[in-house]
Amino acid sequence: MSSLTRVETVGPWPVRFSPRAVAELEPIVSTEIIVNTTARETRVALMENGRLAELHVDRGDGRGFVGNVYLGKVVRVLPGMQAAFVDIGLERAAFLYVGDIHPDVLKLEGKVDKGEVPTSDEEPRAKPRSGQPSIQDLVKEGQEVVVQVAKDPIGTKGARITMHIALPGRHLVFMPTVNHVGISRRIDQDKERRRLRSIVEKNRAKGAGYIVRTVCANQSAETLTADMRFLERSWARVMELLPTKKAPALLHAEYDIVLRGLRDLFSEDVKRVVVDDKRTFDNVSQFMADFMPDAVERVHRYRGSEPIYDTYGVEAEIARSLGRKVWLKSGGYLVIDQTEALMAIDVNSGKFVGSSSLEDTTLRINMEAVDEVANQLRLRNMGGIIIIDLIDMDREQNRDKVYRRLEEALRKDRARTNVLRISELGLVEMTRKRVQEGLDRYLLEDCQACGGTGYVRSKSTLAFDILREVRRECHRSNGASAIYVNTTPAIADLLYGARYQDLETIEQTLGKRVIVRAMGHFHPEHFEVYAAH
Repeated sequence: MSSLTRVETVGPWPVRFSPRAVAELEPIVSTEIIVNTTARETRVALMENGRLAELHVDRGDGRGFVGNVYLGKVVRVLPGMQAAFVDIGLERAAFLYVGDIHPDVLKLEGKVDKGEVPTSDEEPRAKPRSGQPSIQDLVKEGQEVVVQVAKDPIGTKGARITMHIALPGRHLVFMPTVNHVGISRRIDQDKERRRLRSIVEKNRAKGAGYIVRTVCANQSAETLTADMRFLERSWARVMELLPTKKAPALLHAEYDIVLRGLRDLFSEDVKRVVVDDKRTFDNVSQFMADFMPDAVERVHRYRGSEPIYDTYGVEAEIARSLGRKVWLKSGGYLVIDQTEALMAIDVNSGKFVGSSSLEDTTLRINMEAVDEVANQLRLRNMGGIIIIDLIDMDREQNRDKVYRRLEEALRKDRARTNVLRISELGLVEMTRKRVQEGLDRYLLEDCQACGGTGYVRSKSTLAFDILREVRRECHRSNGASAIYVNTTPAIADLLYGARYQDLETIEQTLGKRVIVRAMGHFHPEHFEVYAAH
């Protein structure tokens, strides 16, 4: 069997493969990228050792804007906030902070003056320089500016934008507004850092800035140079398009979710990319041939009869990731609650009772919990302030072990995180950069019954509310012969069951008959009380 034939026939187990083919395909691979397309929805899953590590979803509704470059129009300048609102054609105006303004990246200049914003991270951050001019001195209402989306609209907030453009490639990030070369912190060998810096410095255009991504390690000079030329051509196309557009207008769009996922997630650890849609498979194959020709043979077309995410266990992992309670293998569990300001994660021992001392039991649960917390942060794409309430540990050395374990687990996370040491109360305070909506906000919506609070009034509370309203209605309608109550079947059963004696007492006291009727279509908290003459 040829290699190509084997690539084209990946399917679920068991499938009619020859014993040799099954032997070649069945072993567990460390990392896979699984792409599923259903109608207009596309999902990209990163699987690590059989577990879902990241999930990215696009439903063709244009909700992902990070990386897009726009020609926008300033609609409002806010000196008190040192910021401006810019219309870039989205539902809500985008937010531009004064520190994200490059004074020379305005529409009609046709050239870009280079400013220095030193950084060594893969995600460039613009910082206000000393003596930064005021916002009203930099932009005016009605002015057209070239901006890039740095953070998607989240909740009621518009997109966060910047004038410090950064075009990411497979190996490098091109920054046309910054005269600087930075190296990813995750490349820790000094010799390799010097080699990569030398290659980029030698081949970059005058004044152009670059950040060397982690995947650049051990890459050849030819590979890096080709990536540099590609990114420079992309920016040249933006500048050519600029004079022909009127704000608001899109100048440069990021790759679709599949190609963006391959660019950002694919590494030497990825053993297989499996795609279930023919058109997507063709696009992926062409992308890999253009940018990673040595890895084309890792792209597989799924031809199984079962849905691809059922075969690879992704659907079960998605369902698990959306629950408020997440179980650990030991029998402990996490409780994850999100508020407007922060994310709270509570660690509980659950069913796990240990076998030796309480301290050892606590240490084991906490060690397992921080691994799962790091996984949940990536999977749910949580961001902002995060508080982890660990089980209390008496020994400082155990707290240090758990802290180091959390730091190690977070190294796989591509988002920027900052973790403080465990407090005396057993709390871990941390932050995680949030660029897009969390997975739960994208896949879920507020409950129609509780309005997103997670609670509705109890049946007993509603029953007594109804009895009180019956008394009010009686006083409002003196001539009524009966009072009707329309409520849900559950409340009706309660009033004619456990609360029937209370209902009888009210009838005797008021001298009126109370008739309760069950309405199956009522909201759990809705009821009606009215008098009949």
